[in-house]
Amino acid sequence: MSNISYLSTGRRKNAIARVKVSNGNGKIIINNKSIDEYFLGLDRLKKLALKPMTIWDGVKSYDFFINVCGGGVSGQAGAVSHSLARAILELNESSKSALRKEDLLTRDSRMVERKKPGRPKARKRFQFSKR
Repeated sequence: MSNISYLSTGRRKNAIARVKVSNGNGKIIINNKSIDEYFLGLDRLKKLALKPMTIWDGVKSYDFFINVCGGGVSGQAGAVSHSLARAILELNESSKSALRKEDLLTRDSRMVERKKPGRPKARKRFQFSKR
């Protein structure tokens, strides 16, 4: 078996995750840490990040090396999920309908709303005083 390598990118909020896929035995490494170590104590986010792995059972024969930066932990988990789904799509084209059904290939476009001038935050207003 040749050493196949794929690259894919996923985004969520301000986080960007880049995945490199190579032949292996199912390891998932995020920023040179295991996924359990990276999402330590955040089981909900770890489950969200690994959701695409449940779609196709052939992922156990590949290693996934993920570099994620920007945003917070929640956005990073979403970016990892998006990039893993795109990587699985490159590995197995027939899993597209299952990934699409779980809404894993669609980039979540929700972003933080910008702060407006004359206000403390995007929508919050300063306290109004009648007198």
